[in-house]
Amino acid sequence: MPTTLLQSNLPGLELIHRGKVRDVYALPENRLLIVASDRLSAFDVVLPDPIPGKGEMLTQISNFWFGKTAHLVPNHLLDVPLADVLPAGTDLKLYEKRAVVTRRLKPVPVEAIARGYIIGSGWKDYQATGSLCGIKLPAGLKQAQQLPEPIFTPSTKAAVGDHDENVSFDAVVAAVGPELAEQVREATLSIYKWAAAYAAERGIIIADTKFEFGTDEHGKLYVMDEMLTPDSSRFWPADLYQVGISPPSYDKQFVRDYLETLDWNKKAPGPNVPADVIAATSAKYAEALHRLADITLD
Repeated sequence: MPTTLLQSNLPGLELIHRGKVRDVYALPENRLLIVASDRLSAFDVVLPDPIPGKGEMLTQISNFWFGKTAHLVPNHLLDVPLADVLPAGTDLKLYEKRAVVTRRLKPVPVEAIARGYIIGSGWKDYQATGSLCGIKLPAGLKQAQQLPEPIFTPSTKAAVGDHDENVSFDAVVAAVGPELAEQVREATLSIYKWAAAYAAERGIIIADTKFEFGTDEHGKLYVMDEMLTPDSSRFWPADLYQVGISPPSYDKQFVRDYLETLDWNKKAPGPNVPADVIAATSAKYAEALHRLADITLD
């Protein structure tokens, strides 16, 4: 059975960051231990109720994609057994499917987003301006319509409780320099195009996705954190997709849609999520993991 973990506790290891979902610990030799909890964030607010097994599913699907796309862009994973780095007395079963040992990289301060379809905040920006992140889009697009070509639409990296904001490519250049900005854009679109084609063969549309990148001491670029998960992507079942509506999804859009029905200002603290919404969300994550990676968590 999947485990449930709202917050990790690893005495003896230095906790250097507790994010919306992941807890990050320092390890010797310039390495990190990254633990995916079962916390769920929506509208950049961490909700009070965990999704049991979610961290395990996120880690397993990320590891699957990291392996599949290593020929395109190197990633942060290191082949180190967890038992070698967890503190003595730690329940290995609780962490074995939700934690990874990685390189310690310098994060690139941008959310690297690829969009193949116009939905979410991109749809709202397009309706208001006809553009997205400074990219002029064709007139007359409808909600959830496929774009002529996938586009790179970066955003700021918000702190916990703050909201990401879409920015132009020029803003990325200003933040990290033209060479690294171009590398990030190329890597983002390269992975997205490959993964979208792979998922399409399994009946899933990847409408958009978000990547995190980091550089090592030599300036080499790696993709890190998570990859093509239901938390960082919109997965749509191809057989239910239609232009003009927000399609059903295998991701946390299910929770977002529920939250949109509430009288909530999208600021912390977040509201409790009913048990049936939690169960349905967990089932959607599990189905995505099975359909994309043929992995089932027993």
